[in-house]
Amino acid sequence: MAAPEFLAITGATTTGKTALSLAVAEALDGEVISMDSRQIYRGMDIGTDKVAGGIRARIPHHGVDIRDPDESYSAGEFARDAVRWMSRIRARGRVPVLAGGTGFFLKALVEPLFAEPKLDPGRVARLRRFLAQRGMEELERWVRVLDPERARLAVAGGIQRIERTLEVTLLTGRPLSWWHRTAQANAPAAEGMVVVLELPRDRLYGRINERVSTMAERGMIEEVRVLAARGYGADDPGMSGTGYREILGHLEGRLGLEEALDATRRATRGYARRQLTWFRNQLPPDAVRIDGLKPLEAQCAEVLGVWRARGGADRETPDR
Repeated sequence: MAAPEFLAITGATTTGKTALSLAVAEALDGEVISMDSRQIYRGMDIGTDKVAGGIRARIPHHGVDIRDPDESYSAGEFARDAVRWMSRIRARGRVPVLAGGTGFFLKALVEPLFAEPKLDPGRVARLRRFLAQRGMEELERWVRVLDPERARLAVAGGIQRIERTLEVTLLTGRPLSWWHRTAQANAPAAEGMVVVLELPRDRLYGRINERVSTMAERGMIEEVRVLAARGYGADDPGMSGTGYREILGHLEGRLGLEEALDATRRATRGYARRQLTWFRNQLPPDAVRIDGLKPLEAQCAEVLGVWRARGGADRETPDR
């Protein structure tokens, strides 16, 4: 078996991925690649729980603050960028450590996606405005009718995955599942070691509730207020993230503050449930499952032990 090209740390929200990824990156002299589909957005720091700038200055991070909230960023784009970042990290003699809970980003890297069809940006924008006015139940019904082969995966991926499935289907005339079957992959599959952090569901939900309260205390309401003042709204890709739409509802007078925070907690727990389902069914069979209740030092030691046993090095041999 070839030595792994990267080490990926994933898991549901609030399981401790960030702390573990930083500890592992320090131990391996690594650089971190974010696998978080919301941390790509500039100005969205508190609600996405980004690593502080001082830490990023010490441990280089990639894939953070690379888009504005009104710009899209697909799993295929992530895979292409990640391949480039990993190549450069290895060329510097360092180890790529991927961290985040966006499973579709990881899957696009280890099972490359098709070359996406070109869609007219104007038509995409008009369709997104139309879809934003539909309820979740209606969108789920549409995706089951228009692309039954992909419906279960799309629904499990939440609103963004449902909208993407409908966009491709409606604007190309062929289901997204057809494109996956027939179109050529973007790039060869990357070989890496995948680690998934796990927590009992009651502890997971407790952490989610605490995090929402902490984000409010740190200034998330003001963060959303600033984004809204810059012209970003609920229809923009970045603002569809959990918490942002709910806080926008509060700022627009549709929800009280506690209502918005409770709605954020419910939405985040729902997102975590979808993540858990995805991680049960979609991760590679040799993924390493780590008990998130263990002390951080024990988690790190376990990850490093498996990494070295599979041929991973503390430093990469620089590319020639």
